[in-house]
Amino acid sequence: MSGEKKGNIVSEIRSFVKRYGEEANVSVKWGLPLVGFADATHPSILALKEVVSPFHAMPSDVLADAAVIIACYIPFTRELAKANNAAGRLASPEWAQAYEQTNAMFVRLHAHMIQYLEKLGYQAAVSKEAQTFDQDALISNWSQRHIAYAAGLGTFGLNNMLITKSGCCGRFTTLVTNLDVEPDAPMDEELCRYKTSGSCCICVKRCPTGALSVSGYDRQKCYSLLRENAKIYTGFGSSYVKAGSEEANGEGSEVCGKCITSSPCAFWKTE
Repeated sequence: MSGEKKGNIVSEIRSFVKRYGEEANVSVKWGLPLVGFADATHPSILALKEVVSPFHAMPSDVLADAAVIIACYIPFTRELAKANNAAGRLASPEWAQAYEQTNAMFVRLHAHMIQYLEKLGYQAAVSKEAQTFDQDALISNWSQRHIAYAAGLGTFGLNNMLITKSGCCGRFTTLVTNLDVEPDAPMDEELCRYKTSGSCCICVKRCPTGALSVSGYDRQKCYSLLRENAKIYTGFGSSYVKAGSEEANGEGSEVCGKCITSSPCAFWKTE
């Protein structure tokens, strides 16, 4: 029964994304979504206050009887990746637009899945922290990628991104629920080429700011380029708000994506 419930939820999410892409007035195209189910009390979830931020929200902050967190990875297309690579140092307009349109789609997906789960007799909710970003600490108090890791969707690469079996050129979202299904476990297989063999490092070589290195990640250097892009791409909206308010975090789309779209792990499964 647990497996059937999970299968039905995966199918519902995939159907919604496909239908939305066909019916909504969007230019972005998406591949087949990946879906995982993280144990809300898994050690890697409970450790997020140490790993990410002492202010990181817990599943029980979102839903008192949280049991699992449904994590989704929505892949972009190779065409979008090529457009971003061809744009030079700054992100392409197609990349900025896809980023904002995907985040807007997530809002509709969340509402649909909350209603879907309620009809099955369960509750679900989205963390308010998922829409906020601390511009001083340069972190989110709801890490979609870390939760997706706990849901077995992938492993972290040298580029600080979560690499899935469909790559890392895409977006993650999550939904907390009291659904009674067997959760998935974090992935055992390492997907980053540098971590498995010391080879590749293409993400480091292609980072426009030098924020990436084999020894670490400079958040300030990375964010400086995101802000630069945001000043240019002001027409697509801004997905994030300041903590404790409805005020937009910035004037435009804080995007880059060069370390994602330039690397072999962008579409890992078929490389």
